[in-house]
Amino acid sequence: MNMFCYQCQETAKGTGCSIMGVCGKTPEVSNMQDLLLFVARGIAVYNDALRKLGKASSVADKFIVDALFISITNANFDLEAIKNKVKEGLVLKAEMTTELGETDRQFPDECTWNGDESEFMDKALEVGVLRTPNEDIRSLKELIHYGLKGMAAYAEHAYNLDKTDDAIFMFMQKALSEITREDISADELVALALETGKYGVQAMALLDAANTGRYGNPEITQVNIGVGKNPGILISGHDLRDIEELLQQTESTGIDVYTHSEMLPAHYYPHLKKYKHLVGNYGGAWWQQKEDFESFNGPVLFTTNCIVPPSKNASYKHRIFTTGAAGLDGAMHIAERKNGQQKDFSPIIEMAKQCQAPREIENGSITGGFAHAQVLALADKVVEAVKSGAIKKFFVMAGCDGRMSKRNYYTDFAQALPNDTVILTAGCAKYRYNKLPLGDIGGIPRVLDAGQCNDSYSLAVIALKLKEVFGLEDINQLPIAFNIAWYEQKAVIVLLALLHLGVKNIHLGPTLPGFLSPNVAKVLVENFGIAGISTVEEDIEMFMAV
Repeated sequence: MNMFCYQCQETAKGTGCSIMGVCGKTPEVSNMQDLLLFVARGIAVYNDALRKLGKASSVADKFIVDALFISITNANFDLEAIKNKVKEGLVLKAEMTTELGETDRQFPDECTWNGDESEFMDKALEVGVLRTPNEDIRSLKELIHYGLKGMAAYAEHAYNLDKTDDAIFMFMQKALSEITREDISADELVALALETGKYGVQAMALLDAANTGRYGNPEITQVNIGVGKNPGILISGHDLRDIEELLQQTESTGIDVYTHSEMLPAHYYPHLKKYKHLVGNYGGAWWQQKEDFESFNGPVLFTTNCIVPPSKNASYKHRIFTTGAAGLDGAMHIAERKNGQQKDFSPIIEMAKQCQAPREIENGSITGGFAHAQVLALADKVVEAVKSGAIKKFFVMAGCDGRMSKRNYYTDFAQALPNDTVILTAGCAKYRYNKLPLGDIGGIPRVLDAGQCNDSYSLAVIALKLKEVFGLEDINQLPIAFNIAWYEQKAVIVLLALLHLGVKNIHLGPTLPGFLSPNVAKVLVENFGIAGISTVEEDIEMFMAV
């Protein structure tokens, strides 16, 4: 076995990638990410101990968030960059050891190991997922690990907008410390998983406040999916600070900016949509980027996941740039901000000036911007539609998209839903149906797009507000069904957040996570009503009958 990873939905055979990642990561990259997480867990244990002495390190807080985000699916494929992050962590860990001083406490291997680069790969093979022999304990530890990775993504984006919450950092480090324990019980881990969901909600709320505080509340927006005549830059990922700075630096240059997939919600924010050269959204979901990038003609900037490593003969390879937690071997990486200055996007802008305008692959528009403030502004209209029977049920179809053909289920499901139902969505799962002519109910569109996975908090706020408006005691009494597609770790933290909020009977597809052992899956099914998907016809009949 060269590697082992089963954190995403497309993991090989549904059980784990052991030769090469389906996502495209090599065994070396996978193993180095495992080592980075090992080092991050050690730093978490040390910072947890230092915090009790009033000496917690804010540098450690940021390092842990970075390490978790770098190892999220499809974010970083740059082996050297990950190695350098490991080295940075070892230096930080040594400094924290000195700061901690003499102590009688016995620290785990995550803290005490301090090998040099020649030992990295051998150590990485010891400390990955399979380090935990008990299948159920391993399953629960990784469930928490993946939830923390998703939480780190929210915390990272909030941090970039100068919003932090020490309680979130403290919990992440506490949870990572608990994961190092060899004597931890399954019951303790189940409780920790639910607590991870609690802080997941808190992290989502933090990011929502950061985004809306800087860019305004998302509003209903028609987003162009055609092209203009100027050369363009295509930006993907989730970091709104990056697109803001790119828009500022490209203003009056004759360069247009287009979003791809994950960055679509940028169009919904008043303080971003004011830039006239933010022309539209180009292409489809993240996994279609090989075709989309070929026809776009201009440079592409990845601010976070989701990257698909280009084929060897791809014409656009030299046009890829990365920044933040994203990384790709051979791509130019835009350095972090320093001393309050913006990132320098001039290399991307200069390349764009030499490129042809994008080739049009479709035309028209798509509608979005139904985050919680916008939907709550329509609350009276929505409530009246429910009371009159015009709207029978809401379907939360949030989550991720992916390459698996079984995901056609979500397109078919959306098309087959009765005309008196409304879809609430957030995440790239919407690319399976957001261009379908599904119509409206009394002026309320049948697809209410709140944004990307970073905007999933809106769906929770909307559900809780409806519960309040209808005077219900239990969120599960609402006419809302949850049929969620998942792919990576931000979907995991959304799931844990929903469980924390008391939501039950969540259907998850297109397959259940490979990291759930049979016993852990049984607990989720029996205690929380987690279930997979069946056929479109059977599932709609089941959902509508409840």
